[in-house]
Amino acid sequence: MTRTVIDLDDDLVAEVSKALGTKTKKETVNTALREILETRRRAMALARLRSSAASGSVDLSLFEDKKNYRR
Repeated sequence: MTRTVIDLDDDLVAEVSKALGTKTKKETVNTALREILETRRRAMALARLRSSAASGSVDLSLFEDKKNYRR
């Protein structure tokens, strides 16, 4: 783990901490970074799925019926 000194907007950190339910600035920043990365990865996966669907590789109608993936 790297130690870095940065200036943070205290009001913004407090808002994010409240939204994430974190207790410390370190936990807030690390949790926010993880969430951003996870959101980005999901968005990229969705873009790949849409591209595959557009090319006909994936039939999205299979995903519309919950019986196909919930058992």
